[in-house]
Amino acid sequence: MSSGIALGRLTEERKTWRKDHPFGFNAKPQTNKDGSMNLFKWDCSIPGKEGTSWAGGLYPVTIQFSDDYPSKSPLCSFPPKFFHPNVFDNGQICLSILGSDWKPSISVKQILLGIQDLLDTPNPNSPAQTYAYELFTKQKDKYKAKVEDQAKKFPVLDEL
Repeated sequence: MSSGIALGRLTEERKTWRKDHPFGFNAKPQTNKDGSMNLFKWDCSIPGKEGTSWAGGLYPVTIQFSDDYPSKSPLCSFPPKFFHPNVFDNGQICLSILGSDWKPSISVKQILLGIQDLLDTPNPNSPAQTYAYELFTKQKDKYKAKVEDQAKKFPVLDEL
């Protein structure tokens, strides 16, 4: 059964993440009602890059792993209605490393860094959301304003 392979890999991913992860990023497995850890569903947050319209925001991402992980890519989602050309209305992220370019060697760290890169460099060849795509390709100023408004909805909070 492949869930044993997935569980082993996710255990290693968690250990690796705790030792070495990019500054400002968070990723941890959800907690089940009984207090145990659910390694198959992680709550993450990705900071917007400084110097971009996304700066100042800390964007929530959920990663859902299947029993077939790492042979099959995880499903990654922002909250529903997240404004971005490559994010479906339900929040699902359209990114090549999560689809056609998936390789079992891709780590949680690489996934989250890839999503961060996607924020400011959308792929106009793979639109998932018509309104965001139209603004991104035809009305850059309006697009930038929408992104900046969204950043205010997900502020970076000082936890210290």
